[in-house]
Amino acid sequence: MFETLREYFRSIKERDPAARSTLEIILCYSGLHAVLLHRLAHFLWRHGLKLPARMVSTLNRFLTNIEIHPGARIGKRLFIDHGAGVVIGETAEIGDDVLIYAGVILGGTSLERKKRHPTIGNRVVIGSGAVVLGAITIGNDVKIGSGSVVVKPVPPGKTVVGIPGRVVDDGHTRTFDLEHGKLPDPVAQAIRIIEGEQNLIKERISKLERLIESSFPIYIPSDERDRLTGNYRDGEGI
Repeated sequence: MFETLREYFRSIKERDPAARSTLEIILCYSGLHAVLLHRLAHFLWRHGLKLPARMVSTLNRFLTNIEIHPGARIGKRLFIDHGAGVVIGETAEIGDDVLIYAGVILGGTSLERKKRHPTIGNRVVIGSGAVVLGAITIGNDVKIGSGSVVVKPVPPGKTVVGIPGRVVDDGHTRTFDLEHGKLPDPVAQAIRIIEGEQNLIKERISKLERLIESSFPIYIPSDERDRLTGNYRDGEGI
């Protein structure tokens, strides 16, 4: 047990440069407190003590501002960094070495008593304010950008950004932190593609106009040409 705790504290130090000592982690890290209290609540839940489990969960939320349903299954070394506002639903499953930031919601989309919350793989990083909804699977080594809303399964090793979440390839190796300034913007990429296509169309139209004018010169009176090109005279418009 003590070796497991030492390993847990070591993993927190690796993922949080602000952690100066094990004692500081034990005394000051609400994410650690939330996970440890959840272990107790989940133990009670699995042994049929549903009400006591919910009471421990409620106490956990009061003390840490992190709400984890006692039915949720959490793997090893989950680190909830600056975890205020984190909500993890009843049927959520979280793998090993997952990193979750503030305001993350692992929510359900059904009122039926069945699997209705996400399954999170190993070594997943979920940025601040991200929302993952429904009984979907997030693969190992996935990164979810801050503020993203994910409603579809994500293959392993991918990065998801945007609303709704879009899978993108950012070309970076996996790290524990999310460098949000370097994450790709799929909306901006789409706009750039559209602008590029528009520029190509404009160039083709210009070439066609020059070709037509050179092949079939058309005489246009000067006053009509001024009207068409917007060169008005004497303050007169179209």
